[in-house]
Amino acid sequence: MKTSLWITLSTLLIAGCQSVPRAPISTVEHVDLARFMGDWYVIANIPTFIEKGAHNAIESYRLEDDGTIATTFKFRAGAFDGPIKKYNPRGYVRDRQSNAVWGMQFVWPFKADYRIVYLNADYTQTVIGREQRDYVWIMARRSSIPEADYATIVMLLKREGYDVTQLQKVPQQWN
Repeated sequence: MKTSLWITLSTLLIAGCQSVPRAPISTVEHVDLARFMGDWYVIANIPTFIEKGAHNAIESYRLEDDGTIATTFKFRAGAFDGPIKKYNPRGYVRDRQSNAVWGMQFVWPFKADYRIVYLNADYTQTVIGREQRDYVWIMARRSSIPEADYATIVMLLKREGYDVTQLQKVPQQWN
């Protein structure tokens, strides 16, 4: 009796530890890197620990001659008049056919997963996601987007397997 109970409990424990496989996160078909470069306001995100409480967050990209992407992520910490925080990771295009899958290197030799999962036709709104679906960034060329566009993007993220209840709007206030 004890042996069969132990086997049953062990089997249930092992089964409970297995994760349900997810389909790979979708990416856009193609990104024109030259058009993608420039400033992007962070409209909302599931933030990393460094960007919690960020205000006026902007991510800027510049395509370098060697094909890498010089990146500047800048924001005010905690308030609109908070201290300026600035990070300069480097992007590496991993999928040259689509240009939609990058590695983003904050610290050598590690490259974080970075995937362009949405990009509208006029390159004014984008979503950067990760295969793990742990972080996401909704960004735009302006400091706000229409609520209908935001709702559409949230639904896209939900379909991709994100927990959209974790999304936080990033306060943007510019003169």
